[in-house]
Amino acid sequence: MSKQVFSDPIAPIGDSSLTIPPDVRPILDVWMRDTYVTYGPDGYYYLTGTTATPGRVFIGQIHCWDYNDGLYLWRSSDLKNWESRGLIWSFDKDAAPWQKKGTPVKPGEQSPNGDPLDSLYRAVWAPELHYIKSQKKWLLTACLNGNNGSFVLESSSGKPEGPYKNIKGNETKAIFDNIDLSIFEDTDGEVYLIGHNHYIARMKKDLSDIAEPFSALKETPYESEPYIEGVWLDKYEGKYQLLQTVWSVSHADSTYSYIRNDYKNDKLYSYDVVVAESDYIYGPYGPRYPAILQGGHNNLFKDENNNWWSTTFFNPRGVMGTRFPVTCRPAIVPLKWEKDKLMPDIKTANDFYSTLDIK
Repeated sequence: MSKQVFSDPIAPIGDSSLTIPPDVRPILDVWMRDTYVTYGPDGYYYLTGTTATPGRVFIGQIHCWDYNDGLYLWRSSDLKNWESRGLIWSFDKDAAPWQKKGTPVKPGEQSPNGDPLDSLYRAVWAPELHYIKSQKKWLLTACLNGNNGSFVLESSSGKPEGPYKNIKGNETKAIFDNIDLSIFEDTDGEVYLIGHNHYIARMKKDLSDIAEPFSALKETPYESEPYIEGVWLDKYEGKYQLLQTVWSVSHADSTYSYIRNDYKNDKLYSYDVVVAESDYIYGPYGPRYPAILQGGHNNLFKDENNNWWSTTFFNPRGVMGTRFPVTCRPAIVPLKWEKDKLMPDIKTANDFYSTLDIK
């Protein structure tokens, strides 16, 4: 009987080669979490993310832990100058009844950051915009707060700005019952939904629904699995790359790991991206390795010259989050592969941000 193999839980805090480079700063002055960027076939980069309702008056800091109005989109030809494409999907005009209903907020409830909440959980989080090359279609995934699941939308105009409609699989209910739904199109044209907490399901050829139930990816876990989110699947040199976001924690003995043993004394430290590799899409995926420290809930994209980038948003939580001069703003991080492992490209980050002028 073979012995269970686990991923190494040690978090390499202090390793500057893996940490978001200090030159990285917001590329757009808009409150946003879960930044997402993709390069479209029309030569434009498209940016979206979790946003707050414009003009909403807050008690305390801006947030969207309770509600927001929908999904917004920006585009750019150079990754530096961004133009708003406006609200491309709204609860009021575009949502199905099951998406509109929301969940009441209990009296006195607060966000994880201690923010006061309003009357209703009805926010759309973590949107991702995907161009499916084999079908020449734009799909958009997102999730609802309040434990209301995730959904997939299709552009009825064939344009990234929409308008968007629910695919058949989530016209009356969530297609996936958790948060953070993503899409991966393989090199053979097969399209998969990748779900929070390690789940995968192949879609039908016409992208109208899933063709199989969601099943768990085969992974090399930590000996004690922590909370994991922000799943992203990509491919490099023919191998599948599974990116996940895990909080590192500081222990009383001044060590750092991805396993939280003492919930009273262990402190959230940084919001890190870890990567695992596999020859097969369903796994097994090998041991996870830390790739981008404090760059969690990201996506990867290639620019027009096939250079790799990651998104980030300066998460305000954790010890590292307190060191950012501004938080919850979109940014991008150039990446490189060294010995087949992903990591930030510090020199390219310096070059890119030295010529960035935010208006």
